[in-house]
Amino acid sequence: MSRVVHFEIPVDDPDRAGDFYRAVFGWDPQRWGPVEYWPLATGEQPGVGTGAEGALTPRREAPEGVLVYVGVDDIDAAVDRVTAAGGTVVAEKMPIPSVGWSVHLRDTEGNLVGLFQSDEGAPGAVAEPEEER
Repeated sequence: MSRVVHFEIPVDDPDRAGDFYRAVFGWDPQRWGPVEYWPLATGEQPGVGTGAEGALTPRREAPEGVLVYVGVDDIDAAVDRVTAAGGTVVAEKMPIPSVGWSVHLRDTEGNLVGLFQSDEGAPGAVAEPEEER
């Protein structure tokens, strides 16, 4: 059985939103490098135990509202099941460098849902700087 493994909450003001989620749930969003993305650990330790991991994201990246991602073992097989069941793929399979793969789909009711497959070998990792010679 697949479970929700990630969610994204669209925000207009990440500082204001961070203050809200800190005060209400004790989540501590911290910006992820130079990307406009603020991960939220909702379990005891990110990626371990109970609770899906989440993030605050600019509203322009998620204009339809909160987006949930369901973890799957094989994203290609899951996409086949989506289309066979009457859903449609909205955003094709794309790598999340060194993390995994993502696909966005619409269910039969028009809801946007994400699929996620973990894969540390997903391409596009940031190259390490060359050592000085």
